[in-house]
Amino acid sequence: MGASLSEAGGQAGPAPAARQRWMSVLAKARLGELEEAWQGLDDKPAYDWLRLPEIGMVMVRARTGGTGGQFNLGQMTVTRCALRLASGEAGLGYVQGRAKRHAELAAVFDALLQDAARRPVLEQDVIAPLAAAHAARRDDRSRKANATKVNFFTLVRGENDQ
Repeated sequence: MGASLSEAGGQAGPAPAARQRWMSVLAKARLGELEEAWQGLDDKPAYDWLRLPEIGMVMVRARTGGTGGQFNLGQMTVTRCALRLASGEAGLGYVQGRAKRHAELAAVFDALLQDAARRPVLEQDVIAPLAAAHAARRDDRSRKANATKVNFFTLVRGENDQ
């Protein structure tokens, strides 16, 4: 798919895959990391709410064995919001849990990243470090889980009917 036209001025917007990637990174970031990135911005944009942060529930679906039939695993709490920058870009924030400020900052950065002029700097200074921090946390959890791994094996009993 090619670039889409944004509502503000008909300029080419980011590819959907790029936006999905940075929204995932923003949602998985820790609030403190987002606050630090926000404080590091030289020119903080003004914005208006399209949808105030609200907390709700979503149904989590899973597949048997990862590839089989779908089933409802259970519900999860999420926080969502939408806002529009003074420059016209609209940002969305969807995060796990009851985290209104996290959703707000994710939406602001989502909107900022849609500005082609700001995107390269934000990708380098915000998204890349957040993605690296998440990968490090995931690897740490994986190492801790692997440290407790137990390998079970079965010995063949040597009983013969000879």
